[in-house]
Amino acid sequence: MAINPTENAQTLKLFQDGKLDGAWLPQPWASRLVLTAGAKVLVDEKDLWDGSLSGKAGEFPTTILVVNKKFAAEHPDTVKALLKGHAKSVDWLNSAAAAEKASVINAALKEAAGAELKADVIERSLKNIVFTVDPLAGTYPKLLKDGVEAGTTKQADINGIFDLTALNEVTGAKTSAAGLGKE
Repeated sequence: MAINPTENAQTLKLFQDGKLDGAWLPQPWASRLVLTAGAKVLVDEKDLWDGSLSGKAGEFPTTILVVNKKFAAEHPDTVKALLKGHAKSVDWLNSAAAAEKASVINAALKEAAGAELKADVIERSLKNIVFTVDPLAGTYPKLLKDGVEAGTTKQADINGIFDLTALNEVTGAKTSAAGLGKE
């Protein structure tokens, strides 16, 4: 067995051409393989996260908002504006009707990539995503360990990786850095 990091967008064609036997994918790519290519889900990642590392069973990060440390120090108001927009977007994603989300997502995909996703792919994807501004910092030691063991990541020191001060100020929450930085 070989693990080969591959662009998510390439997995459907590789799978259909028999050049890929399996994939570990985020949404919507996982739903696309299932609904378009007849792939079967062997393991749903949310079943691997019991919540002991983040306090949120079934949740793990796939995409997080990151800014350069120097940029954050030099442009704190810009970072706060970005975080406010991010929080507003997450709130919208958690409250908008499914049809409205699908319409906005497909319009953005068409503009950015030139193509839309089928309605069933978006519907299945949205049912399998939890939107949050919380980076789930407590999961990062396991994410790093798993990546190193799989050979897709190099060992690294992640202490101090988070500075959630501005996020907590903007949201009024107490998002945890799980000992990996500032709150």
